[in-house]
Amino acid sequence: MKTTVHYFKQVSFVAFLILFVGSYSIGNAQDKENAKPETELHPEIFWDVKAYRPETTLLQVKAVDKDGNYHDVKAIQYSEDTSLLDVKVLMNNQRLPIKLIDIKGEAFHPLKGIDLDGNLLDIVALTESGEVLEVKGVSRSGNIIHIRAIAEYGLFYNIISISSDGSINDVKGLKMLTSKVEGIINGVPIFAHVKSVQQDHI
Repeated sequence: MKTTVHYFKQVSFVAFLILFVGSYSIGNAQDKENAKPETELHPEIFWDVKAYRPETTLLQVKAVDKDGNYHDVKAIQYSEDTSLLDVKVLMNNQRLPIKLIDIKGEAFHPLKGIDLDGNLLDIVALTESGEVLEVKGVSRSGNIIHIRAIAEYGLFYNIISISSDGSINDVKGLKMLTSKVEGIINGVPIFAHVKSVQQDHI
């Protein structure tokens, strides 16, 4: 019974996402038609993305480009609604998508940034000692992919986003389609989208 309730909760969440995206698109189109010059837009708010375990400090989560340079990873709040936020790499004044990728031979799904040329950027967590931890989608519950930073001895860190006022969302992979390939971005097939999601919506 518990499994059935959990399943329906996930289905309801995915239905919410579909309605959210659809209503946002319609509302956005209407706003563009009815926009007035004096209309005030909600300021964008950037949430820090971190790796978390209760018994340790928060770890930075960064994107790494081909030259080994680190770039910020942020969740972006566009309105007062914080239930579903985009997660992006901020690099050279660009906002690059972050997705879960399906790589043949990989047990887990690597979390990657994708630049405009289709190059993949590693998403990693950094410990205080300088250790670099891979970040991957490690398990699946229905349409939700659980993303973790992977340390030695099989230790996992949750990936979360934190606002300046202390609000916390979970960073999760979301499957909207039943097929393995969710879509193609800059020539890269993706396995799942990645969003910052309110904990009570999961």
